[in-house]
Amino acid sequence: MPRFNHLAEWLHWQETLHPRAIDLGLDRVAAIADRLGLRQPRALTVTVAGTNGKGSSIAMLESILLQAGYRVCSYTSPHLLRYNERIRLGGTEVSNAALCHAFAAIDKHRGQDTLTYFEFGTLAALLVIQSEAPDIMLLEVGLGGRLDAVNIIDPDIALLTAIGIDHAYWLGNDRETIGREKAGIMRRNIPAISSDSKPLHSVRDSARTAGAVWYGLNEQFHYEINADDWCWTGPQSHYASLPFPALPGAHQFHNAAGVLMVLEAFRERLPVDTDAVVKGLQGTGLPGRCQFVPGNPETVLDVAHNPQSARCLAKTLRNRAVPGTTHMVLGMLEDKDIGQFTEHLAPVADYWCLAGLETARGLTSAALRSQLSHAIDPHRIACFPNVAAAMRYANQACDAGDRVVICGSFHTVAEAMGGVV
Repeated sequence: MPRFNHLAEWLHWQETLHPRAIDLGLDRVAAIADRLGLRQPRALTVTVAGTNGKGSSIAMLESILLQAGYRVCSYTSPHLLRYNERIRLGGTEVSNAALCHAFAAIDKHRGQDTLTYFEFGTLAALLVIQSEAPDIMLLEVGLGGRLDAVNIIDPDIALLTAIGIDHAYWLGNDRETIGREKAGIMRRNIPAISSDSKPLHSVRDSARTAGAVWYGLNEQFHYEINADDWCWTGPQSHYASLPFPALPGAHQFHNAAGVLMVLEAFRERLPVDTDAVVKGLQGTGLPGRCQFVPGNPETVLDVAHNPQSARCLAKTLRNRAVPGTTHMVLGMLEDKDIGQFTEHLAPVADYWCLAGLETARGLTSAALRSQLSHAIDPHRIACFPNVAAAMRYANQACDAGDRVVICGSFHTVAEAMGGVV
C-alpha cells in the first residue's frame, strides 16, 4: 500500500523527510539506487554540470536528438510551474501517476534511510527513465557535481557549461574551487567537454587527474558568428551556415557549441545528420530563459540569479534596446550575491520594482532594498510584498516603448508567468 496517492502529498512529505534541505554526499542515495538497480543504465548518458547554461544545453540536445529520431529522456531542475517539468520522456513531461509509482518504489526500498527532496526526485527520475528504455538520457546536476545525487551515475559524456560563483556556502568562494567541485562528474576515458568561453585551470586539471578526454571551447572546438549564420568546427566535424540558436543571448552560442561537441563525441553510437541539427537549434524552447513576451509593454522573463547570468542578461538587453525606459521587477533569495547581481543590471535598468518572495530563503522587498540603496538612487526604487503587486505597478508605470524585465530567481519568474505567458 503506497504511503500517498497524490503527487502533492508525496512532494510535501519529501520536503520534511530529511533533517537538512541540502545534504551533499552520495552514500545514502547510492545505496538505495543499488537496491533499485539504477546504477548501470543501458542508455548512453550525458551528465551536465555548471553554474549557468545547463538547462539551455540540455534543451538543445534534446531538441536535436528528437529531430534525429532517437528516444530521449531528460532530468532537469528546478522547475518553474509544475514538478513534472523535471522529467521529460520523448519531449513530454512525466505524468503524475508515473511519479507517484516511482516515489512509492523508492519509499519501499529506502528502509530507514532518509533522503532530501532532490535526492528523492533524482532517484525517481532514474527509475522512470529506466522504464522507458531510451537511447540516451540527459542528466542535469542540481548543485555542484562531485557530491550531487546525479553523480551516482557514471556518464558516457561529461559536459561542463559556464562556471561562475553561486552556492558559495556549499561549493566555495572562487571560480577555481567551484570548478573543481563541478568537474567531479568526469570519469576515466570519457569525453569531458567544456563550453565555458574561458575554461578554468581547475576544470582542465581535474580532467587530467580523472583520465578523461578533454575538449575545450576555443581549444579542440571553435565557432564563428557571421552576419546571418554561424559555423562550428570540431576535431572531425564541421557545420557551416547554421541558424542562430532559438534561445536568445550571445551566451547561447557557447552552449550550442558545447552541444555540437557532444554530438561529435557520440557520433559512432548515435549519428545525427545536419538537418536534425538545424531543425533542433531552430526548435529549441525553454520558458523563463531570457524569454521575450511581445506586448505593450514588452516583457522579458529571465531566471538569472547570479552575477554571471546577470551579465548575460544585461548584454542581451543592451543588444535589444527599447526607445523607452526599463522597469526591473526583482525578487531574490537571501543566499545570492545581490550586490554583484544588481551591479551588472544597473546600467540597463531605469526603475526597480522590488518584490518579496514568500518561499524558503526568500527576501522581503525591504531586505532586498537595504542591499541596493547604497548603489542605486532610492528615488528609482519601489517595494512591494510580492511579484504580482510589483508587476502591476511596473505595467501601470510604463509608457509606449517601455519594457518590464522580471528576474532574480526561478521563484520570481514562476510567480510572474501565471499573469504573463
